[in-house]
Amino acid sequence: MTEITTRQRDVLFQPPEVRPLVDGFQRRISYLRLSVTDRCDLRCSYCMPEQMTFLPRKEVLSLEELHQLALGFIARGVTKLRITGGEPLVRRDIGDLFTALGRELGRGLEELTLTTNATQLAKHADSLAKAGVRRVNISLDTLDPVRFEELSRRNRLPQVLDGIAAAKEAGLKVKLNTVALKDINEHEIADLVSWAHGQGHDVTLIEVMPLGEVDGDRIDHYLPLTDVRAKLERHWGLTDIDHSTGGPARYVDVAETGGRLGFITPLTGNFCSGCNRLRVTATGQLYPCLGGGERVDLRAALRSDQPEANLEAALNEAMRIKPERHHFDISEAGQAPHLPRHMSMTGG
Repeated sequence: MTEITTRQRDVLFQPPEVRPLVDGFQRRISYLRLSVTDRCDLRCSYCMPEQMTFLPRKEVLSLEELHQLALGFIARGVTKLRITGGEPLVRRDIGDLFTALGRELGRGLEELTLTTNATQLAKHADSLAKAGVRRVNISLDTLDPVRFEELSRRNRLPQVLDGIAAAKEAGLKVKLNTVALKDINEHEIADLVSWAHGQGHDVTLIEVMPLGEVDGDRIDHYLPLTDVRAKLERHWGLTDIDHSTGGPARYVDVAETGGRLGFITPLTGNFCSGCNRLRVTATGQLYPCLGGGERVDLRAALRSDQPEANLEAALNEAMRIKPERHHFDISEAGQAPHLPRHMSMTGG
């Protein structure tokens, strides 16, 4: 990755004072989820079809362009940056990007983190910690090897568990993300939470989202988290708390395990009023809302004759078109997904 000097960075992307990103509903945007690839080494059934077609590599932003974009967002008041995918750790030389972004910590950026499936994490945990990453989100829907292979279509649970252990050993705080799936992992949720809390890890449960075509019908496995919480409360004492990691999860303390449990409820509990997030795909498309079709082309701005001015204008346009809320719907069997793009393309 070509090094951008401090002087270049300051000239291009450090204005005299931060000009905050504020949308039409007076929500200040401080959190960017930046995808570095749509590729993944798993094929989770609720996320993508088994025969997934990925983007041509020439359409994906270079590491230098991703770095450049991140600097532009930091200059506009983004303080939290999450690297996503696909699976970000399958991107070649991804460590170089983390190292470069880590230099911005304390210079406007307050947190650098990532979401990963952890299959590659054992190789990267130490270097991520050295770059300034302090916590990671890890997707884990089951601890059962057979069920894991059925869900992900890959036999990789041992590598995932090794990655989780390596992250803990490197001093990274781990939060597990679990998609709640009816008739698949719903009877395992309490055991998974107990195991995670015993390891010192937080857990967040997520409702399945209607994004992109998959093999089968998502409604068949949609599990409202209102039902999950009610079932857990029959055996556990759950106390609502104010803890926040900057995302949409709402947390409880679990008395019996001593750990935290989060709930992300895009379908049963809208959380858009406090949205502070933007997503940028690996091709440089900025989506102001995960559940909306509105977008702004940042790649065109970066590759134009006036990248600084055009990036500035594109970010202002994103604030203008950011909708008040999403309108996810998963109410009928056989219906097309709410949006045709997959989560792996959008960035988790």
